[in-house]
Amino acid sequence: MFTLWTLIEASLLCLNAVCILHEERFLAKFGWGRQAGQQDFGAPSAKDQLLHLIRSIRTVAKIPLIFLNIVAIIFKLLLG
Repeated sequence: MFTLWTLIEASLLCLNAVCILHEERFLAKFGWGRQAGQQDFGAPSAKDQLLHLIRSIRTVAKIPLIFLNIVAIIFKLLLG
C-alpha cells in the first residue's frame, strides 16, 4: 500500500544513500571525484550540477538527517 509514510521513508532512505557516498572511494571510480566537477569557463554540465547537488546535500542535510532517522526508528518501533 502506498501511503504518505512510505513516500517519506523512501525519501529518507535516498537522502541517507546520498550522504554516505564517499568521493574518493566510490565516486572517483566512475570519474565523479572532486576534480571532475571543476570547470574554468562555460555553463556547468548536468554531471557538474549533480556533483554539486550531492556535495550540497551532504553538507546541509547531515545533522538534520540524524534526527530524522531517530524519529523514523522510534516511529517504526512504536507503530510497527
